[in-house]
Amino acid sequence: MKKWIPTTMAAVLLGSMLVACTSKSSEQPNASSAAGGTAGAASTKPAEKTKFSISLRTLAFGHVEKSPDINQDKWVKKVEEITHSDMNIVLVPHKEYEQKMIQMFATNDIPDVVQGSGGVNGKEMAGSVKAGVFMPLDDLLKQYGPNLLKKVPKEAWDSVTYQGKIYAIPEYLSNPSRRAIFVRKDLLDKAGLGVPKTVDEYMNVLRKFKEMGVENPYMGRENFKYSDSFFGAYDVFPYLSMFEKQGDQIVPKFFDTENMTKALQTYKTMFDEGLINKEFATINATVFKNTILAGKAGMWSMNANELLQWETQLKTTVPTGAIQIIPAPTGPDGKGGHYLYGAAPRTYFINKNVKNAGQIIKFFDWMMSDEAEKFFTFGIEGDTYKTVDGKIEYKAPTDSAGVDEERYRQSFLWLVQDTTYNKGTLSLTDEGKKLMNIYDTTLKNEGRDGISFEPRLDSLMKNVDISPLSDQAPPVILQHMVKMVYGKEPISDWPKVLEEWKSKGGNDVIKEATEKFNSKDSGTTVSMPRK
Repeated sequence: MKKWIPTTMAAVLLGSMLVACTSKSSEQPNASSAAGGTAGAASTKPAEKTKFSISLRTLAFGHVEKSPDINQDKWVKKVEEITHSDMNIVLVPHKEYEQKMIQMFATNDIPDVVQGSGGVNGKEMAGSVKAGVFMPLDDLLKQYGPNLLKKVPKEAWDSVTYQGKIYAIPEYLSNPSRRAIFVRKDLLDKAGLGVPKTVDEYMNVLRKFKEMGVENPYMGRENFKYSDSFFGAYDVFPYLSMFEKQGDQIVPKFFDTENMTKALQTYKTMFDEGLINKEFATINATVFKNTILAGKAGMWSMNANELLQWETQLKTTVPTGAIQIIPAPTGPDGKGGHYLYGAAPRTYFINKNVKNAGQIIKFFDWMMSDEAEKFFTFGIEGDTYKTVDGKIEYKAPTDSAGVDEERYRQSFLWLVQDTTYNKGTLSLTDEGKKLMNIYDTTLKNEGRDGISFEPRLDSLMKNVDISPLSDQAPPVILQHMVKMVYGKEPISDWPKVLEEWKSKGGNDVIKEATEKFNSKDSGTTVSMPRK
């Protein structure tokens, strides 16, 4: 199987079509011999390696995107050694994830295992589960996945269930409130201001940062990704899981014209006053992170589990720099927070044509073992940690490259885990214990959610222009949001935006959502807000 990003030519190939893939799947080896030997009797013959190809989104991880060949990475090789497997990792560019996934299904260049980003009917899956591209896993899980069935929570399995059958192995979140407000604590202390709570207090802090010469008081990013905190304050996230009841209809939360216009006005004020970068609409994930780590931002949104690693990297350029997580801005209802993640952020589907599916299940089952937890958390004994008097001694890296590598091992390669945070390493330090406490206090008490439908509404799948993503507004809505913040359109025209959305298929969305919400036998799982 050829690579979609084979070597250092990755940047050149980002815009190209996926290269044709040929399966590396082997015939079914003895059930006792592969991926840790968790089932079956001992074999008298040499065990065959569990061979399979797997597509993985690069997730903008520096260690991944800088790798000349991820399949030759030492951590990949070690995973293969421990599990007696032979993976062929196919990297899918983070910035072009949906496009590349759709191309993959269109050209039928489908790896043995495909990583999805949520449930069975995500936009990136292009209707592949419904079309029968992947196999149901219920029986295989019962035979080869005892750890998975025991440890992965029901909510995660529910999110990958279609017509009563499990179609994927899910990574899971024990705390769906994952994103947080990061602030440069050293700058906040210098400003002499307390921790802001309301939108107005947040604006005062940002204005003070501007006076102090901070280049980006609030760090923005294209499509409002990881810079959507104020939409949370007004409870108008325009995302897939954000429907609500208005009168006798189920509509997207951006139909709340009063609060949506207040949120847009907040961003326009930030834009007009230079509190957010004038080019925020074109700032990608890499520039976003590099700008922050260069010490040029005062406040931003990010997954809370990145706190300690980002602070370590910041200190390489700003030795006195310090980052703190603070409660998200609250709006008129006294609440706030970022959108709540689904129960399964990443999922793994197995191609129906694979011959060694049982062994692949065992590979994923190993991810739930104590051995896997120790390996992904601390690495290789004698290399990245040592054991003294029965206790592990592990020193987290402090250089930027080392931090990237640790993050890659703990997050990217550990395919199935509770991805809320890494308890093993955080438990070793006071800073880590404080971060875990933030999850249990600050983040636990904030976050926005709405009514959601699984599988995705048919009316949304018919028209990508009106269809939102998990954390991105529908294109027809997003373009107007940006224009209004940039002053190219009046915010008072928001009702016209809603009419445009309805005219392009939105009326059908409202009708279908309302019918399925009211129906008890619609074949659709309707999830109510968790907060």
